[in-house]
Amino acid sequence: MSASFTSALSAANEAAGRQHYPQGTLYLVATPIGNLADISLRALHVLALADTIACEDTRHTQQMLRAYGIDKPTGQLLAVHQHNEAQAADVVVARLRQDQRVAYVSDAGTPGISDPGARLVAQVRAAGLRSIPLPGASSVTTVLSASGLAEGGDGHCGFVFLGFLSSKATERSQAVQVLAQERRAVVLLEAPHRIEALALALAPLEARLITVGRELTKQFEEIATLAASDFTAWLAADANRLRGEFALVIHPAPASAAQAPDDRVLKLLLEELPLKTAVKLAADITGEARNALYERALALKQG
Repeated sequence: MSASFTSALSAANEAAGRQHYPQGTLYLVATPIGNLADISLRALHVLALADTIACEDTRHTQQMLRAYGIDKPTGQLLAVHQHNEAQAADVVVARLRQDQRVAYVSDAGTPGISDPGARLVAQVRAAGLRSIPLPGASSVTTVLSASGLAEGGDGHCGFVFLGFLSSKATERSQAVQVLAQERRAVVLLEAPHRIEALALALAPLEARLITVGRELTKQFEEIATLAASDFTAWLAADANRLRGEFALVIHPAPASAAQAPDDRVLKLLLEELPLKTAVKLAADITGEARNALYERALALKQG
C-alpha cells in the first residue's frame, strides 16, 4: 500500500459507507487515467466491497488495488477485455444472479467509452439486471475541459467522440475529409506509435485548431493548442512528444468555412451507402437540413 493513501480507505468508508449498494448489481467504476489521486471515495468503497472485480487486465488491476490498500484474492478478479467480453459477460451475469456485487474497471478511465464495457452492460441489461455507474476520470472530458471551447452563438455547439481513427491510411484520410465539414468539436484518441501518422492525416485541415493532450494527469503531462498544419512540426520539436497516450480535440471549423456548401461528405457516403442512409448520416455529420441534402444527393446520383 502506498503511504500516500493510508487514510484513503477510511475516508471512503466514512464518506460513502452509509449509502446503499444493492446486491446483484454491476458497478461501472471509473479509475484514474494516470494520477492515482484521481480515484473517487465512492469508487474505493465499492472496490473494497465488491465480491468480484471484472477488469481488462487482472495484473494491472491488482497492482492498482494494492496501491490503495485493497487486498483481493486472485479468484475474485475476472478478466473481461475486448477479446472475450461477450463470453465473460455470461460469467458476470451468472454471478449477479447469485446476488454478488460485481465491479467492472477498465485499465484506465471510464468503462464503455473507448474501453471495453459496453457489451457487458448491454448483456446485463438484457438479463434484466441492474448497472450503476460511478463517474470519474475520463481522457475525453479532461482534454475537452482544457481546450477552451464554449458553446456560442455561431452555430457551433457540442462535440463528437470518435476515438481511434482507422490504422489504414486511406480510410484515415477519408475520415479526415469528413471531419473537415464537422461543425462540432471532435475528440480523438491515439497511441504513441501512430501519432505521427495521425498528424500527417490532419495536416489538410490547415489552420483548424487542435488541442493536443499528452500523458494527461501524469508527471509529464503536456497540453498545447495549435494549427493542424503545425502538428507534425510540434511533434518533431521534442522527441519526448512521441511518448505516452494522446487525447485530441479538433476545434469546430470557423463559421465561414463550415457554412459553405460542400458535397464531399455526401460523395464519400454515397460511394458506400444507399441514398437515404447516406443523406441521414450526412445530416448528422454536417448539421445541414436533410431535405436540402436529399436534393443534392439526387443530383449527384443522376450526374
